[in-house]
Amino acid sequence: MDTTVKAYLDNYQVSQATRDFLAKTQRMFIGGNWVGASDGAVSEVIEASTGGVLTQIPEGTALDLDRAVAAARHQFDQGEWSQLKPLERERLLHKLADLLEAHAQELAEIESIDMGKSVVQALEVDIQGTIDTFRYFAGWASKIYGRSVEPASLPGSYVTYTRKEPVGVVASIIPWNFPLQTMAWKLGAALAVGCTVVVKPAELTSLSTLRFAELVQQAGIPDGVVNIVTGRGSVVGAAMSSHPGIDKITFTGSTPVGRTVGEAALADMKRMTLELGGKSAVLVFEDADIKAAAEAVAQGIFFNSGQVCDAGSRLYVHASIYEPFLEALTEYVSGLKMAPGLDPDCFISPLVSAKQQDSVLSYIEAGKQEGARLVFGGEAHGGSGYFVPPTLFADCRNDMKIVREEIFGPVLVSQSFSDEDEVVALANDSIYGLAAAIYSNDLTRVHRVIPQLKAGSVYVNGHSTIDPAMPFGGYKQSGFGRDLGPEQLESLLETKSVWITLS
Repeated sequence: MDTTVKAYLDNYQVSQATRDFLAKTQRMFIGGNWVGASDGAVSEVIEASTGGVLTQIPEGTALDLDRAVAAARHQFDQGEWSQLKPLERERLLHKLADLLEAHAQELAEIESIDMGKSVVQALEVDIQGTIDTFRYFAGWASKIYGRSVEPASLPGSYVTYTRKEPVGVVASIIPWNFPLQTMAWKLGAALAVGCTVVVKPAELTSLSTLRFAELVQQAGIPDGVVNIVTGRGSVVGAAMSSHPGIDKITFTGSTPVGRTVGEAALADMKRMTLELGGKSAVLVFEDADIKAAAEAVAQGIFFNSGQVCDAGSRLYVHASIYEPFLEALTEYVSGLKMAPGLDPDCFISPLVSAKQQDSVLSYIEAGKQEGARLVFGGEAHGGSGYFVPPTLFADCRNDMKIVREEIFGPVLVSQSFSDEDEVVALANDSIYGLAAAIYSNDLTRVHRVIPQLKAGSVYVNGHSTIDPAMPFGGYKQSGFGRDLGPEQLESLLETKSVWITLS
């Protein structure tokens, strides 16, 4: 650990438990064993607020993945896990949730230090969401069943019914922006129905997943049920997509990478769920409460410094309130504190990496070159760390690069509209369809507009309201399939039809 990182941790009085974990030599978790990469390779983990080296993680190989898949396959086919009754799986998941709750502060610190995000937001959103997700799906473990069926037309006498059976070994590729919480989305449902899993966390943010694996072991979940292989997406992720021992792949990440994953998975007809990019439209009608809506819009784009797949990054405001709305938005955003993630008052945290910072800054420059009006922000941060101040562009057009492409940073693009039909057309004019938001107190209008928006989630007078009971996923190039809710369970189950001929 660099001295700059150590000083950062000292300054914010990070807990001893977090320090002890970061001081360990990090290992992958395969078949219940803690191992390095088969070739000994490691990569450095960079802390985003200082730019200093935090620790190292193993760079897993295709051979390491083979071992993880073999462990998961053994447990699924003939191991202890395959023999557990549903209520026994439920109890183990609740025990895991209890351990997550007991270590919540430590996990929030690890997530903040590893990814750069606000530790307060990590505790309240990421860690609490992780706990809630495991508890929600634990309850489903004992409620998976088929149905008895009366044949509709076939002559004769039969007993017919369906069985629901777990799909098998599930590979989960996790993004870097919500490492622990997104991992819980993938694992909670998979473990509840009886699948086993191999997880590849993002190479930028693997630490909370490795700490999670320690808690998996402590909870008594059999070795080989959960396996963690760290490393590069181009190596481990690519091998997962085409691995013959994997039955389903679930991926959250960018649309270009998701397309590659899907093409490889399709070669041997793997089941797949792809939750991909977004460029979510926000519609503010003339009857909206300007101050309340401006604050909610700011939260919807600048939370986690805009590194959110369903962030409300395209803003459409009715012409009659356009300038007052921008003024209210600017006033609110100017009060948001930009600081290192461990600062308890931080709202705008650093971006995850230098590469991400450069990418976001290049989009800001493109916006200026395209002629968008810069309302606030738009300048590089001069100090250490990968900070980009919140930035708002006005008077944009839908053909601009900053409007069409996913920036994945604290950049909001806006324009005005005149009527309902126009704004619906503008909102749907995108390759993405992950989410949308409507700000209006006219319920008739709200219910009229909701069905017209091509988006997997529609938020009304708020943004990014997530709950384990509600499915999450997108339309168009934002992917297909759903995480969360009972809808996710179906993607992890095979349906078997049984016919017993009586006469």
